[in-house]
Amino acid sequence: MSPGRRPGVALAGSARLVVAEPVDNGGVRPPRSLTERALLYGAVLWSVFQLWVASPLPYLFGDGIWVFNNTDTRSAHLAFALLLALLAYPAVKRPAVEAATRVRAPLMDWLLALLGAGCALYLAVFAEDLAQRPGLPTDVDLAVAGVGLALLLEAARRTLGWPLVIVAILFLAYVFLGHLAPEVVAWKGAAFGRAMDQMWLTQEGVFGVALGVSTSMVFIFVLFGALLERSGAGSYFIWVTFSLLGHLRGGPAKAAVASSGMTGLMSGSSIANVVTTGTFTIPLMRRIGFSAEKAGAIEVASSTNGQLTPPIMGAAAFLMIEFVGVSYAEVITHALLPALIAYIALLYIVHLEACKAGMTGLPRRREHTVLQALFGFATVLVGLMALTAVVYLGFGWVKGGAGDWTPWIAVGGLAAAYLALLKLSVRYPDLDRADAIDVLPDIGPVVKSGLYFLLPVVLLVWCLTVERLSPGLSAFWATVMMIVVVVTHKPLRAALRGDRQWRRRWREGGQDLLAGLVMGARNMVGIGIATAVAGIVIGTVTLTGIGLVMTEFVGLVSGGSLFFMLLLTAGISLLLGMGLPTTANYIVVSSLMAPVIVTLGAQSGLVVPLIAVHLFVFYFGVLADATPPVGLAAYAAAAVSGGDPMRTGVQGFIYGIRTAVLPFMFIFNTELLMIGIESIAHAALVIGAAVLGMLLFAAAMQGYWLTKNKLWETAALLLVVWTLFRPGFWMNKLEPELAAEPVAKIYEIAAALPADAQIRLRVVGETLEGEVVDKVVMLPVGAPGSGEDRLRVGAGLVLDERQGRWLVDDLAFGGAAEKQQIDFGWEVTAVQVRNPDRPAKHWFYLPALLLLAVVYRAQTRRAARMAV
Repeated sequence: MSPGRRPGVALAGSARLVVAEPVDNGGVRPPRSLTERALLYGAVLWSVFQLWVASPLPYLFGDGIWVFNNTDTRSAHLAFALLLALLAYPAVKRPAVEAATRVRAPLMDWLLALLGAGCALYLAVFAEDLAQRPGLPTDVDLAVAGVGLALLLEAARRTLGWPLVIVAILFLAYVFLGHLAPEVVAWKGAAFGRAMDQMWLTQEGVFGVALGVSTSMVFIFVLFGALLERSGAGSYFIWVTFSLLGHLRGGPAKAAVASSGMTGLMSGSSIANVVTTGTFTIPLMRRIGFSAEKAGAIEVASSTNGQLTPPIMGAAAFLMIEFVGVSYAEVITHALLPALIAYIALLYIVHLEACKAGMTGLPRRREHTVLQALFGFATVLVGLMALTAVVYLGFGWVKGGAGDWTPWIAVGGLAAAYLALLKLSVRYPDLDRADAIDVLPDIGPVVKSGLYFLLPVVLLVWCLTVERLSPGLSAFWATVMMIVVVVTHKPLRAALRGDRQWRRRWREGGQDLLAGLVMGARNMVGIGIATAVAGIVIGTVTLTGIGLVMTEFVGLVSGGSLFFMLLLTAGISLLLGMGLPTTANYIVVSSLMAPVIVTLGAQSGLVVPLIAVHLFVFYFGVLADATPPVGLAAYAAAAVSGGDPMRTGVQGFIYGIRTAVLPFMFIFNTELLMIGIESIAHAALVIGAAVLGMLLFAAAMQGYWLTKNKLWETAALLLVVWTLFRPGFWMNKLEPELAAEPVAKIYEIAAALPADAQIRLRVVGETLEGEVVDKVVMLPVGAPGSGEDRLRVGAGLVLDERQGRWLVDDLAFGGAAEKQQIDFGWEVTAVQVRNPDRPAKHWFYLPALLLLAVVYRAQTRRAARMAV
């Protein structure tokens, strides 16, 4: 039996899966009777509804009766979330003597749940009436909006605690009482009707972009992860990593890092990752010599990084698609390298900890020589490359020749591969519990015992990256494949083994499917509520214009320094992350701070892509789960390890410093996000330098490389790390990156830029308050064309030459130039371009490597003397 699995989950047991972990303000209600059935059927119905919405089936069957628009789907999504949240979570924590009353939800909770669902569905039911009176809500509209908003905040309090509710109330207070705020952020305030219309009756607030992404993409990915875990894939991944890494120094800890990374791909939650894999990995780490705090900290550090790792990242990653305006494939591309080097560095930290403590790994059944290991690795690698080439080229040929029959041929190929891998898996015994092993199993049998679990993941990645389907549709097809696996793999394996009980396995497969559907809905309750409440923040920013005010306010606080601006943003993310879930934290901080960072970066002469800023915020939102004094993931790990939660959190924070450094690095060196990579050799150089730099940073933080570091060696390693991550810093001291061209060449320069590039202009002018402004702005130039047209259409800027001075003559309303707060009559004094005489910044890798060689020589000599 797979680790952590319970055969034959009853329907009643599945219903309890709706209730998540307890929250601070109250326990969780174990549902019974009518409440149990409502939670069970509601959760299953929600999952089925989301599958239907994500599928292409509504457009293939019927006459549009079952085709839902954005208003319908978002309303239903929030209605399900409110219904389950208000039924599953009690209003207050009840004492033990009243435990009997917690069996059923009280009548008040039923009334609130139904009323909340009704307020959410009001937009879908009366959509036509609302469309006929835009901006003119009736008294009934306002009553529904007010009640719905209050119940949404109550649901957030029950499911997520007070912090998110307090943030939402503060933003609502700003909407109504903005005229009482300090002058720098004050605004006139809004009437109740205007605020309720913005927050509830339109798609500018609660039912806005954040809830839309949760509806169209996040749910289906969370459901896919729940089904993948329910099938036993999580246990399979743990065993694969243990068989591969368990024999190394500190092997169980290294296996914990790798398995947590793979599990994190599915769950998208660092806390869920800790309680899922930590149950198996933490006891093994304790057994080989890690302290309770260090074992828990390693699990926390690896679990938080799982949420940052493509292709299945946390819910916030899907919000980036809407907020940044890029495809999910681009998000994956940009996020991949930082996530990989963070994991490689964590593996190295574990290795250094094991070396310092003199640890060993678990013994294998059969020892392998280095040559055998390399040959096996090469065989697997070549085999995977050959299989990838055959599938890619073969499927490409099929698409060209088979036309409309291609999908059916692909289904047949998947079915054949599934049956073949199932047949291969039954040759090997089922895996025992991972926390009870003393000798590692052979790698081959473990890997082959569950290769069929990878088919849905491969299908997902294929649809995302090769077929370029939408994230929602890609996840739908992968989920369909996962449903097939969940239902059929047990009975088919039993039948192939000749087990007479194989018919009974069909029932178990059905129960696993039901439990997976419920788990998916359970995991989405908090996310659905969080994205809806975060819509209040977005609605406030849109209604009040505080985003533009924040640029001036933060610029004033940070003194115009981009670095201090980033520190402030990181601090805000960590602070809010102590109480807010990652998704809500990301929405709040990115809505306010992302435009500010881009603007200040441009004023500092630094190109800061919007995706880099959003990833920056995302990273620190995730890191908040492991940051003391709250660090919920650390508390979860300490509960498993038996260690002190605070010490576990502090140790996890130390391990996580490597991840905290990465966002600063890719803001100042966007090559780490694979932006500006010009060739394969260039990519290899950047990747190699980044990986080496992160390994050396881990060695510097641990105070141990080949042997214990001396103070000057740690300083030298940090200097090498800085150079490897930011070689341009030193080159800028010798030769500036930018050169100023005369403004007379502005049209010529704009015309020569590639499509969707940006032009950098220095502008000088005076505000209405009499303040003189001298700043650098970056403006998009859009599609190719004449320089004058590209500035007018792409940047929204029209210039007029008067006696050798180039002045702003016109600004497009809502255009990029106006958003950069350029005003009429301002003068463009220079056009900044890349300095053609500047050598490649990567030349500074050479002195860094020479300094590294000096440290290496000193440590090898000292290690040799200590060994004598």
